[in-house]
Amino acid sequence: MSARAYRVLFWFGLLLLVIVALGLVQAILMPFATGFAIAYILAPAASRLERRGVRRGLAGLCLVVLFLLGLASILVILVPLIQGQIVQLITRVPSLVHALQDQLGRLILLLQEHLPAEDVGKLRDLLSAKLAEAVTWLAGLAQGMITSSLAILNILSLVVVTPIVTFFLLRDWEKMVAQVDAYLPRQSLETVRGQARLVSDTLVGYIHGQALVCLILAAYYGIALTLAGLASGIALGLLIGVLAIIPILGVATGFILALGLAASQYGTGSAIMTVCGIFAVGQLAEANFLTPKLMGDRIHLHPVWVIFALFAGGALYGFVGVLVAVPAAAVIGVLARFLLSLYRDSSLYDARQSESESESESESESESDSETVTNFTRVR
Repeated sequence: MSARAYRVLFWFGLLLLVIVALGLVQAILMPFATGFAIAYILAPAASRLERRGVRRGLAGLCLVVLFLLGLASILVILVPLIQGQIVQLITRVPSLVHALQDQLGRLILLLQEHLPAEDVGKLRDLLSAKLAEAVTWLAGLAQGMITSSLAILNILSLVVVTPIVTFFLLRDWEKMVAQVDAYLPRQSLETVRGQARLVSDTLVGYIHGQALVCLILAAYYGIALTLAGLASGIALGLLIGVLAIIPILGVATGFILALGLAASQYGTGSAIMTVCGIFAVGQLAEANFLTPKLMGDRIHLHPVWVIFALFAGGALYGFVGVLVAVPAAAVIGVLARFLLSLYRDSSLYDARQSESESESESESESESDSETVTNFTRVR
């Protein structure tokens, strides 16, 4: 077996080992994953403070304290403003369910007037099956959120462990990067560093762009739904902005809740059409302006792969997997494009590659032979 095959097997085995290990410890991943994400975001600021003469440990401590103070300030400001709307939204959930059931029943009756009974029965069974699957998935996601992030022990770990993990990662970030760099294979050092820079640029672009998209969506839907006269409009907009971290889920959840609120509050078609118009404008703006301008083409993921990544992440690692599914898929995309470029430059893709390589090798050998003969003649 060649040396390249050994290297491929080694890296493949290491990747498989990491995936299995993460699956075994997924129950305790939340504080560590959160701490790593925060440290990754704050690491450039810590490096800038260190270059200005501030000790790395002190810079990390100050950044963690400022981050926690900023988060606490946001919560102190927002919670009193939307607390009443959140309570009102929660109390309206049963009525929303009944309203949606009534709308679905009316739709079935309307279809019965225009379609054969057999087709209506098949449609009813299909809708029931798909709704059951959606409810099961949402219930599993909610259960994962409760069991992994809202249990008392895990709340304590998020509050206590996450800042500690963030501080130590910020303090030792440069050392860890240097240590990892020291173990990289020397023959592939520049290649690995180049791919690592691409991965870092992809993650930074995703994090910054997604944060701006979430803020803009929260502000837009909160203001638009409130101006439309919808109860709990601000709370609903904030919910959409927070859930926008998980693509599709935030807008889908907000749209269903907004339709239910409009149906239960007004019960008119004009109110429902207004809500549909608000979400249509929001989706058009997000798809054609916000995401391309703020996130650019750094992720390079088709929407189908985004959906697949969400389901795969949720199935493998629960709620944490759903959160990291898109950035992980973006990283995998960078590596996959690199491997595909290697494949297209190899003889596996085009046999003429091997012929050209052998010709170049023979030419280099002939040139070296001629240089040897010339040098020998000069010596004589």
